[in-house]
Amino acid sequence: MSELTEKLDELRELMQGRDFLEGNGLSNEVNIRIFCYDPKEEMTVRHFTEKLMADTSLSCRVIEYNLYHIFLSICDDKRITDRIPDQEAKKGKQFILGQLTRMANNTAFINKMQYGPHESGDVILITGVGEAYPFIRIHALLEAMQPHFSDIPIVVLYPGKYDQFKDGPGLQLFGLLKPDSHYRSFNI
Repeated sequence: MSELTEKLDELRELMQGRDFLEGNGLSNEVNIRIFCYDPKEEMTVRHFTEKLMADTSLSCRVIEYNLYHIFLSICDDKRITDRIPDQEAKKGKQFILGQLTRMANNTAFINKMQYGPHESGDVILITGVGEAYPFIRIHALLEAMQPHFSDIPIVVLYPGKYDQFKDGPGLQLFGLLKPDSHYRSFNI
């Protein structure tokens, strides 16, 4: 068994624990956890996610939100998905990126993720972070999610690093990009 597989199994167990579900031991901080992994291990993480979502023996209810799928859904709702390649060819990548990030903003993502009522034992699992880049940035989305999901834990499967950088704690997507400041989460 690989080291990552062992860590993912530990994450599965952690997510079912009462302290985790209730946010105990976090000094009144929000219950957001980041599980970092090497981007080369993406297929292992996807396999884990598929197994986790199909597991009926869990003592918690895991609700997965794949950010890339949400992004595509937002584009479909606006009826622009099929037009994006032509617009990119005509107006350029930067123009399309600007248009898409304005339309598929944090509010649009949160609206797709809202459900109610939240129940004790719910866990939000965010996947597709790398796939959704550069259209949505996880540090900004997590900040925007806090008022809407403060009563349930959030776990982010993150292809990169969560570390102490020159400017403070932050997230570095793929372990390569400029780190985004983020201090409200806990590294698993």
